[in-house]
Amino acid sequence: MTNNRILTTHVGSLPRTQALIEANKKRYQGNISEDEFNLVIEQSVNEVVKRQKEIGIDIINEGEYGHITSGAVDFGAWWNYSFYRLGGLEMTDEDRWAKAEKVRSEPGKIKLTSFSDRRDRALFREAYEDPDSGVLGNRTAVGNPVFAGPVTYIGQSQVQRDVDLLKAAMDKNGVEQGFMAAISPGSAARLEDRYYHDEKALLNALADALSIEYKTITDAGLILQLDAPDLAEAWNQIHPEPTLSDFQDWLQLRIDAINRALVGIKPELVRLHICWGSWHGPHTTDIPFEAIVDQCLQVNASGFTFEASSPRHAHEWRVWEKPGRLKAGQKIIPGLVSHSTNAVEHPQLIADRIVKFAELVGPENVIASTDCGLGGRLHEQIAWAKLEALTAGAAIASKQLFG
Repeated sequence: MTNNRILTTHVGSLPRTQALIEANKKRYQGNISEDEFNLVIEQSVNEVVKRQKEIGIDIINEGEYGHITSGAVDFGAWWNYSFYRLGGLEMTDEDRWAKAEKVRSEPGKIKLTSFSDRRDRALFREAYEDPDSGVLGNRTAVGNPVFAGPVTYIGQSQVQRDVDLLKAAMDKNGVEQGFMAAISPGSAARLEDRYYHDEKALLNALADALSIEYKTITDAGLILQLDAPDLAEAWNQIHPEPTLSDFQDWLQLRIDAINRALVGIKPELVRLHICWGSWHGPHTTDIPFEAIVDQCLQVNASGFTFEASSPRHAHEWRVWEKPGRLKAGQKIIPGLVSHSTNAVEHPQLIADRIVKFAELVGPENVIASTDCGLGGRLHEQIAWAKLEALTAGAAIASKQLFG
């Protein structure tokens, strides 16, 4: 909070410019040089930072424009970038989103099934398979790699480029605070493991590799946002539904891996993003926030972003009614506009939501945000209109809270 007002931010992915979409496709096809590609990214980053500043977003990013997307421009792109930054991977033609493999877990032995075998999808099979239902949105099928050797980090030049471009654009536009998203070890571990055959060993190797990316971001004075949908979304990817105890044990391995990767990084430069997946599905099999929130708060971070406006999770503001749940130095960054609906939230509704959270944890501990990334989930016009509504709602709430 600065100058007695509620700050605003978002979760990361923003609508890509047409030039960047075309450049990604050309890069995937081998029809553009690295210098030409980087020039398009630079121009696009300058544009997206300028637009965020004009709208009034306080804590901005580069739209995740530097995250190479295998030619895809949709929600599947959020983790594809890591395929180009981790060594030890071997590309396949298999798409984990389309793969129909059915993996079954046993008590005490959780295994993730394929994305298309999720329990929510099984309950609403017809809706998921109807191309006109709008459930999955526009998604490009791409091959996914597998872990075939020791995990290393090979993305130093890419993350340094992203950091440099964001910092330059911030300086040019007079922006003080910026963040950059990076995949969590547990989310990266959802690729098939053909090398370690040991869950903890893979998570530790990923933590050690990704810590290089994390430190590059925070050493530049930027906030690191850890994208960790595995902490909530994975519950739906387990057949049959596990016991809560088994899932919490599985979850703890991922929390521990995150903290291993954050050794030496100040918590005030870290925020954790928790979500139940970005696809526009029913989400009837999502795990309740109450079941995982305390474990998530174990992460050595100062900020925690989470869905708070989607029709499936808007009621879960109640988790913050428990006294002492939020520790000193920790802030909540609730989503006040949803990526799962085309309706643009009214600023007064956003303000009401902000005030509700502020009354529970204190206005100094609330930053207004979005449920999830908006790029690829919504039409460009709608996505930017939601961010405009967010800043307008924060202004109303600030006046109500501080006068």
